[in-house]
Amino acid sequence: MKYAGMPMGMWMLFHRSFTHQLTVVLGQSAESAKATEKAAKQEYRRIIARVPDFEPGDRFQMNLVNCAMLCAYVLHMPKRPTVQTLTDYYAKSMMTPAMRWFCRKSGKNKFSDKDIAGMKQAEKFHKCGICVLMKELGLYDLTPAMCRLDYTMAEAGEASDFVREYTLASGGSYCDCGYHKKQK
Repeated sequence: MKYAGMPMGMWMLFHRSFTHQLTVVLGQSAESAKATEKAAKQEYRRIIARVPDFEPGDRFQMNLVNCAMLCAYVLHMPKRPTVQTLTDYYAKSMMTPAMRWFCRKSGKNKFSDKDIAGMKQAEKFHKCGICVLMKELGLYDLTPAMCRLDYTMAEAGEASDFVREYTLASGGSYCDCGYHKKQK
C-alpha cells in the first residue's frame, strides 16, 4: 500500500495525540516521547508499505491503517505496555475531539438502511487483517487493546451499544460485531 492518501491522512490526524498520550498514559518524558514519535513515523511507513491494497469498499481499511500506527508506536516504546495500559493509551490517542465529533455524527445515522446493510456485511468474519498484522509484528498478545475501541466509539456515538460475543484475538473461531439501539 502507498503511504499517500488515507495512511498519510491518519498520521497527520493522530500522531500528535499518540505522542502526547505517551507522556500522559505511559509516563514518558517529552523528550522520550518525541524520540518514540520520530522512530514510529519511519516504522509506520515501513509497515504501510507491506500492507496489501484494499478492496474497494473494505469496511475495515481504516482499522488496519490505525493498527499500523499503533504498532509503529509500540515497537518503539521504551517499555512494552500491558494489554490494559495499551487499551487506555489507544483509546485516549484515538478519541480526539474530532473523532468524538465524528462518532456523534455517525451515531445520528446509526440504523439507517445504508448503515444496517454495512453492519450485516461485517457482522461476522473469520479472518482479520489486524490479527494478521499484529502476529507478523510479534504483537498479537496486544490485539485486544485494538478490539476494545469498538465499544469506546459506540459510546461516543451516543446512539448504540456495541456488542460482541467472540473475537479471533481471544481464541474465538470468528469475530462478530453488532449494535443495539440505546433506549431513550
